[in-house]
Amino acid sequence: MQERTQLSNQIEQVNTLSHETQDAADLVSMAEAEEDQSMVDEAVNQLQNLAKEAKRLEIESLLSGEADRNDCYLEVNSGAGGTEAQDWAEMLLRMYTRWAERHGYKVIFMESTEGEQAGIKSATLQITGLNAYGWLKTEAGVHRLVRISPFDSAKRRHTSFASVWVYPVIDDSIDIEINEADLKIDTYRASGAGGQHINKTESAIRITHVPTGIIVACQTDRSQHRNRATAMEMLKARLYELELQKREEQAAQTEAAKTDIGWGHQIRSYVLAPYQLVKDLRTEVDKTNPDAVLDGDLDDFMAAALALRVGATRSEASAQAS
Repeated sequence: MQERTQLSNQIEQVNTLSHETQDAADLVSMAEAEEDQSMVDEAVNQLQNLAKEAKRLEIESLLSGEADRNDCYLEVNSGAGGTEAQDWAEMLLRMYTRWAERHGYKVIFMESTEGEQAGIKSATLQITGLNAYGWLKTEAGVHRLVRISPFDSAKRRHTSFASVWVYPVIDDSIDIEINEADLKIDTYRASGAGGQHINKTESAIRITHVPTGIIVACQTDRSQHRNRATAMEMLKARLYELELQKREEQAAQTEAAKTDIGWGHQIRSYVLAPYQLVKDLRTEVDKTNPDAVLDGDLDDFMAAALALRVGATRSEASAQAS
């Protein structure tokens, strides 16, 4: 039933796009016959928007990975640089939250470690919706920010780094076996704003998978048992994502990018001063409105990265077939 609903939605999207394109084309013909230039301009603008939507649907149709349709966890970690990097990590967290909300995805806060003065050291979100992992997996990597620091009284320019890692939520059809002896489990008090809502018991859970070094944490519930169960699901998802990476031909590059949250490893640069530019270093796509990007306008970057990834996979498959 779930697959049927997804296919039905895809067919409806294509049919709607086809009808709206025909309506816009008819409007152009009518406007030209009446010599109404404003109507022509309106119809042309509508056609341009429809072309963008068609491109998005075309790329989305290429989401054929094993877990592309799944929900996902998105994890943000600040790099070296103290308050600057922690503030940048929080900006990225907001950016992805806004992107998810724009696309009708549900966002669930899983855990967060606050910075000493501002921002966050790390945080994890669960993003729920069709193709959430397929789109967001292109965002995994190191993100670089250049700006005039609001924390520097001398108003100097600072460069900050933060990493984003994305892994799919796995369903019940996938069995992941975990040896309890490989786990290190810690409890701690959940962070909060204080007052009557502060968690006074050590209900938050942090699990370390010793063989891989993977760490997950959950503090969404006041129940330690429920947090532990959720953290175990997150760990299974991380281990599954690790296995998926091993199967992809880009696994070596992905792992290399995770070695350091700093120079030489970034996938995208966000420059707010002395000029304004956001540039993806993999696809060369850039935008001159960083405010819009930081407010969740990421579709062009994701589409280009996904098309590049799909193209590389097809080239590899052709080479192997030859």
